[in-house]
Amino acid sequence: MKKAVLFWSGGKDSAMALYYARQNKDIEVVALICTINEEFKRVSMHGIRESVIERQVAQTGLPLIKMWVPNQPDNLSYEKVLTSTYQNLKEEGIEIIIYGDIFLEDIRWYRNHLLNKNGLKGYFPLWERNTAELMEEFIKLEFKAILCCIHTGFLDESTIGAQLDQQFLNDLPVIVDPCGENGEFHTFCYAGPVFSQEISFETGERDYAPLNVKSANEQFEAGFWYIDIY
Repeated sequence: MKKAVLFWSGGKDSAMALYYARQNKDIEVVALICTINEEFKRVSMHGIRESVIERQVAQTGLPLIKMWVPNQPDNLSYEKVLTSTYQNLKEEGIEIIIYGDIFLEDIRWYRNHLLNKNGLKGYFPLWERNTAELMEEFIKLEFKAILCCIHTGFLDESTIGAQLDQQFLNDLPVIVDPCGENGEFHTFCYAGPVFSQEISFETGERDYAPLNVKSANEQFEAGFWYIDIY
């Protein structure tokens, strides 16, 4: 049985990837890795506090490895940190790195390229799953999550903090992937079969981070809404 670690964001895709990876008899998931912004002490993109991730991961029964990255790192600085992390894992006998990607070919290629350079192999348990069916299974398995980040180019501010349930999925605009695989939204998963018990939490302030988007003919403002989780 090969030892593996899973890149963990705290969201639904991470939780589902862990669920399926634990059913693979050829690998043993021995730890979770989380990419954390060293300036704000929050999970990259999701904006979840370090302390909340620690409590969440504790309920999986697995140790947490923190990969610290600069605020808004360029590719070179990110790859430097990632390479160091990969090498440390290899020295500890890790052979497999697990990711929760579903259908973005360029991201999978990039991950496999860096893994191969460092003598590791990637495992993508959610790869090419139908995202609508995946979310149906998410709900059927009694996972629970809320939206902790939304892209205003796809979703309204009112959806931040919403429960990721069947009603939310029913109301999604047709341009939004049910799993938010194109970056439309990110989630905080607080219950489900990968946890020993439900994670209690409260939500706090909302914060908006603008993002200037340029197209061929115009420039318009979009951004991300985040909700604080305690």
